[in-house]
Amino acid sequence: MPKISVEIPEELLEDLDEHVGDDGKFVNRSDAIRASIRKTLDILDEIDERHDRLETEE
Repeated sequence: MPKISVEIPEELLEDLDEHVGDDGKFVNRSDAIRASIRKTLDILDEIDERHDRLETEE
């Protein structure tokens, strides 16, 4: 799996960390960020579908 580097404001990182770890929803930060990216892409696909912008495979 490729690794990337991103800059994240401290405030967002603190909010993210509240959901990571033994008592959180995610095992680690990478897991949380991947889930967030997947969710964002799903939302963007829904928006594109509503505006008839999705490419279909034929």
